Amino acid sequence: MARVLFINPTVRHNDLPRHMPYGMAILVAEAMADGHQVQVYDENAWRPDDPDQALTAIYQADDWDVIATGGLTTTYNSLKRILMSARRECSDALIVAGGGFLTSMSRDIMTMRPEIDIGIIGEAYKTFPDILARVDRGETDWSTCQGTIYRDRVNGQIDLTISRPLLNMEELDRLPYPAWEMFPMERYWDNSEVLLSEAGMGAKRRLDINASYGCALICRFCWHLGLIGDTFQQETGNGKDVFFTYDRTLRWHSPEYIVKMVRYWYDTYNIDFVAFLDENLMTMHRSSRGRWLPEICRLWIEYGLQPDCVKNGVPHDENCSHGIHWGGTSHAGQVDPDILKLMYQAGCSHLDYGLESFNDRVLANLGKGVTARKNIEAVRMTMDAGIRPIPNQILGFPDEFFDSIYDDMKAWEELGIVVSPFIATPYPGSEWYTVYKDRILAQYDGDLEAFISDLEDATKITANICENFSTVELLGIRDLMVQFNYRKLAQFEKEWWTRHDKVELPKFLSRGWRERAEEVKAGKREHAFDKSTEVTTKSGMTLAFSALDE
Repeated sequence: MARVLFINPTVRHNDLPRHMPYGMAILVAEAMADGHQVQVYDENAWRPDDPDQALTAIYQADDWDVIATGGLTTTYNSLKRILMSARRECSDALIVAGGGFLTSMSRDIMTMRPEIDIGIIGEAYKTFPDILARVDRGETDWSTCQGTIYRDRVNGQIDLTISRPLLNMEELDRLPYPAWEMFPMERYWDNSEVLLSEAGMGAKRRLDINASYGCALICRFCWHLGLIGDTFQQETGNGKDVFFTYDRTLRWHSPEYIVKMVRYWYDTYNIDFVAFLDENLMTMHRSSRGRWLPEICRLWIEYGLQPDCVKNGVPHDENCSHGIHWGGTSHAGQVDPDILKLMYQAGCSHLDYGLESFNDRVLANLGKGVTARKNIEAVRMTMDAGIRPIPNQILGFPDEFFDSIYDDMKAWEELGIVVSPFIATPYPGSEWYTVYKDRILAQYDGDLEAFISDLEDATKITANICENFSTVELLGIRDLMVQFNYRKLAQFEKEWWTRHDKVELPKFLSRGWRERAEEVKAGKREHAFDKSTEVTTKSGMTLAFSALDE
């Protein structure tokens, strides 16, 4: 049987190790079940002072047949170092890479990283065991190994094989539980706290799970390809490659599988919090015709996992020593009070909402499938249910403009919240990465690897895809928004129109905004606020905004 070394790359080197690699842990369990000799080096958990020296020692510890690694695009810098060192120290080993960083831009990665022998496109749960079986048989021809991109070591040619079918839901339920015992769990438990709810902040032994795969939405900024592998292949003139697709294959584990697994971890590891890594729990709830989440909640309580504080109807504190709290993702347009009540009763303490914007035009162009009013209603419904909503937003979309900026701030005032938006990033695997690739490369002097290397942290400013504001302007706008500094924003708006007096007005502007903007350009008004929608802020300042329904 093959001697296999798994390496988990460093995730956000400026942060602490927080999340054990769920997918890799399942692949480890599969490899061990097939009888292979498996070792794991979790660089993300150990964070050695000299990572290159540590890698060299690991590579020299055995005569490895296969070295397997992979991760998100944001781990590229760590993966590059791992791969270069692996090829240098283990010249005869088969180097296998997978995960979002490869699936989302397969041919580019294989070109940038000549150390990789074979890459796994999309889901690896069938493909990786197939690769190991072929290694055992001494095979070196990968042309029939579905779902891979491989390099011919003789002529260096890169070839893409046909897509491998994704696991169906029955097959998902036959997957082994992640082999957490092969990872340094205590290193992650030291950073278990989830600063999204009171229960999460007190977590001491958190584990993360994927209960479902996929998302029904087509958000144009969202990195979709690398997560579940809905891929579409197309000839490029330089060989076939993988591209963004509108296909959506939705699958989920049965509620029994999920709750039994959580109960097993509760009994084995005494965990106290579960974070659902799913792209969007609510799309699965809707796709199951409203049956999936209620059944999970029912079984959560039936299996004795309901937290004491919820069961006894008291606030959560350190005395809540029994049961498991949990949190996950949601969608403002698909949530309702009934499901929120059930989730709260089962221990849900927070829901992460990708609200993105409170401007209907921006939301429509995103493909978000929601309105600004729905965003506001979802936040209120979630709070009323006793669950903490996490209102994530993004600034700097292609059509971001003053109307959307003011609408965001108006909504914050209405909800009594403050949000510091992320700056829009065109991650590989998203539609906007493909649409704006030339613009991205222009900002990095044509160096694609420089852009990929810059994506290490979601909070970092990278390529700007906003058509109306520069990166510097976006950073300043965000600061003024968070401060609710409407006066400075109005001054900037006036200056912007002065500097762009020869530029045609954005075609997406509503009629009201267009008329007011023309008046600003002509010097007939100070800003394009709509006086008919004035509101008074908490500071007492009277302001005006574009109407959400204009």
